[in-house]
Amino acid sequence: MSGLRYAEVSQKGLKFLDLTSLTVEEFGQLVPGFEEAFQERMHEWRLDGKQRSGRGYTTYANCPLPTPEDRLLFILVYLKTNGLQVVQGELFGLPQNKANQWIHTLLPVLQTTLRRLGDAPARSMEQLAQRLDQSLVPREPEGQDRPPLFAMMAPNGASSVPKTRLNRKAIIAARKNAIP
Repeated sequence: MSGLRYAEVSQKGLKFLDLTSLTVEEFGQLVPGFEEAFQERMHEWRLDGKQRSGRGYTTYANCPLPTPEDRLLFILVYLKTNGLQVVQGELFGLPQNKANQWIHTLLPVLQTTLRRLGDAPARSMEQLAQRLDQSLVPREPEGQDRPPLFAMMAPNGASSVPKTRLNRKAIIAARKNAIP
């Protein structure tokens, strides 16, 4: 089966960085936790999103993403490029419906992995403030006010974009001033 494979792409450091935003070394540190979270998910859920009953998950010989590295590469490339599922499938040699299944399976796995490592994005202002207090912002002495995390900008005046008007029942968009 053709398509992007970790074994090939990892040999080209700059290309790998462009595709995933990670170096090969950083990627390697993420793989064990990702595979552990993947196996936990697949123990309970099937690839099509239904609860597993009966036999457990095994990687078949003709699996389109046979290694943990290929699975992590697949989801990181998807997140980095934010491409269409059809394009993602073509990159990895999958039809669109299978790309959809893998995306919906691997996104929660990646989120679980990042949470366990403490690298998940903050989901509220309070979490962000707490994270910034702990790692980046030096503590202020008591009694001093700290500026807000995000400064608010004053609203601008009315928009200078030409107004679009609608013409009668046919609702034809027209410019306010005709172009000569």
